[in-house]
Amino acid sequence: MRFTSERRLDDGVLEREFTLGEIPGILWTPGSASASAPAPLILLGHPGGLHKMYPRLVARARHSAAEGFATATIELPGSGDRPRSAAAEQARADLHRALEAGEPVAEEIVDRLVLPLVDKAAPEWQATLDALLALPGIGGPVGYSGGVIAIGIRLAVVEPRIVAAGLFAGSFVPRALFEEARQVTIPLHVLLQWDDEGNDRQAALDLFDAFGSKEKTLNANMGGHAGVPQSAGDAAARFFTRHLS
Repeated sequence: MRFTSERRLDDGVLEREFTLGEIPGILWTPGSASASAPAPLILLGHPGGLHKMYPRLVARARHSAAEGFATATIELPGSGDRPRSAAAEQARADLHRALEAGEPVAEEIVDRLVLPLVDKAAPEWQATLDALLALPGIGGPVGYSGGVIAIGIRLAVVEPRIVAAGLFAGSFVPRALFEEARQVTIPLHVLLQWDDEGNDRQAALDLFDAFGSKEKTLNANMGGHAGVPQSAGDAAARFFTRHLS
């Protein structure tokens, strides 16, 4: 991991941009973090486009830092300045074409778009976690928050260092990931916007039902994809405080 920039935000949070091989990312640590009292870590997922998502990510990071958590995020494969995949671009075009025509999105389109992304992104998150936990001032336990829900499912299954996850039911999930969801056992806090324009509500409810976790909470709110109320964010913060502190 190589740090490429560093700045102190006005609330004392230290923000450092980094690269890990070809993967760019950002690490935020609380002003009070120290090697003698390492901060628990939350991995901040997002749908891609790190610079586009930055305002929301830094707001989440600062809120988490106020609770004593370090947070980190990385750019998704094929997003931002990372190389594009012709197959993924074609699948994305097919998805948009179906949505614009008001047609059901075929499962094979979702598989072509999401499965290769999950297969590449999950190991990248794990490699990033290896590097982050080797830094002074950062320790376990580890949580995963937000982002493409299919990636969160895979990480919850394969990464034992993640002990709790807050997931946003706002993206397409391949049927194969429903089977993986049955293997998830960590505590979950799932956010659902009831009128999400790009999300199949019933599929989101079916996915929540499929999760194997004994502790799982569904926080459903009226409104579209971008209309998440502050109360939902506060509930997610309480969830991570309970499981990571």
